Amino acid sequence: MERLWNANYCKVMAANFTLFFSFYLLTPLLPLYLSEHFGVTKDVIGLVLSGYTLTALLSRPFSGFLVDSFPRKTVLLVCFFFFFIFFAGYLVASTLLLFTIVRTLHGAPFGAVTVANSTMAIDVLPPSRRNEGIGFYGLSNNLAMAIAPSVAIYIYHYTHNFELLFWLALLVAFAGFVADASIKQEKTENIEEEKEAEGANERKRLLSLDRFFLMRGWLLAVNMVFFGFCFGVLSNYLAIYGKEEMGITGGTGTYFALLSVGLIISRLQGSKALRQGKLTQNASDGVVLSAIGYTLFVACPNSFGYYTSALLIGLGNGHMWPAFQNMIISVAHHNQRGTANSTILVSWDVGMGLGALIGGLVAELLGYKLAFWMVAFAQITGTLTFLIFTRGFFLKRKL
Repeated sequence: MERLWNANYCKVMAANFTLFFSFYLLTPLLPLYLSEHFGVTKDVIGLVLSGYTLTALLSRPFSGFLVDSFPRKTVLLVCFFFFFIFFAGYLVASTLLLFTIVRTLHGAPFGAVTVANSTMAIDVLPPSRRNEGIGFYGLSNNLAMAIAPSVAIYIYHYTHNFELLFWLALLVAFAGFVADASIKQEKTENIEEEKEAEGANERKRLLSLDRFFLMRGWLLAVNMVFFGFCFGVLSNYLAIYGKEEMGITGGTGTYFALLSVGLIISRLQGSKALRQGKLTQNASDGVVLSAIGYTLFVACPNSFGYYTSALLIGLGNGHMWPAFQNMIISVAHHNQRGTANSTILVSWDVGMGLGALIGGLVAELLGYKLAFWMVAFAQITGTLTFLIFTRGFFLKRKL
C-alpha cells in the first residue's frame, strides 16, 4: 500500500492547522471585541462579521480557477502571504469603519488559501489513499478548532488584551506560510489521468461557468449551504448566547474543545469507511447526528444539553465534511479539482455568511432562543434533503 504520511502531506497539514488556528483564535471573541471596543449592537455585529465570509465566498470560485490554470504552489504562496499580513490590519484599525474594511478584505485571501491548500493536499496524496487522506486532512482543522478558542479565551480572561491575540494570530499564520513554502511538488497522477486533464484543458480554454462552479455537483453544493448556515450562527453567537440566555460565561472554550473532540473521533472512526468508498454512509451518519445535536442545543437549555450538543455536532460534522468533499471531487474531472474544492467551500461560506447575518438580525428582533430554533430547523431540512435527494444525485453522477 502506498505511503499516506509523506513529507509534503505533513507540511500541507501543518499549514492548514496554522491557517485555521489563526482564524479560530479570533472568531469566538470578535463579537465581544466589537461590543466592548466599539459598543455596537447585535445586528451591526452580524453585518461586520458577515463581510469576511462574503469576500471569502467571492474569492473562492476565482481561486479554484487559478489553481486549476496556474502553478498551484505559486498561487498558494501568494494567497497565504496576503492572509497572514492582513492580521496586522487589526492592530491599526482604530475605528469601526477601518476594522470593518480590514475584516471584510481579509476574507478574500482566507477563501483563496483554503481552496489552494486543500487542492495541494489532493495533489501530494497517493491516488490509492486519497479518500482517506482527505478525511485525515480535516483533522488539522479540527485540532485548530479544539485548541485555538480555548487559547484565545484563556489569554483574554487573564489579560483582556485583544492586541496580544492579533499578534499571536499574525505569527501563527506566518508559520503556515513558511510550511507551505517548503513543499516540493511531485507528479502523482498516472499518464492516462494527465492526458485526460490535458485534453479537457484544451476543450475548455474559453472561460465558462464550470471553470468557477462545478455544475455537476450543484445539489451537493446547495445541500452544504444548510449545514454552513447552522454552523455560522453557532460559531458567531455561541459566546453571547451562553452568557445572556444560559448564564454560562466561561464555557465557550470548553464547548469548542468538546466539538473538536467529536470531530477528531469521527474523522478517525470514519477513515476506514472513507478508504472503502462508503461516502454516502458517512454523510448520512453525519447529517443525522448534527441534526440531533442542534436540536438538543436549543431544546435543553442547561449544561447537559449545551455540552452534549457540542460532542454530537462535532461527531456529525466530522463524518459529513470529508464525505461531502470526497463526493464532489468524485463527480469532478481531474483538471477540475480546484473548482470542486472551491464549490464545496463556497457553499459552506454562503451558509456561514447567511448564518452570521440572519442570525444577528433574528437575535436582535426575536432573541437568541428563536435564532437557534431556526438553526435546528435548517439542519433538519438539510438532513432530509440529503437523505431524499442528494444521495441519489451523487450516485448517478459519480465518475
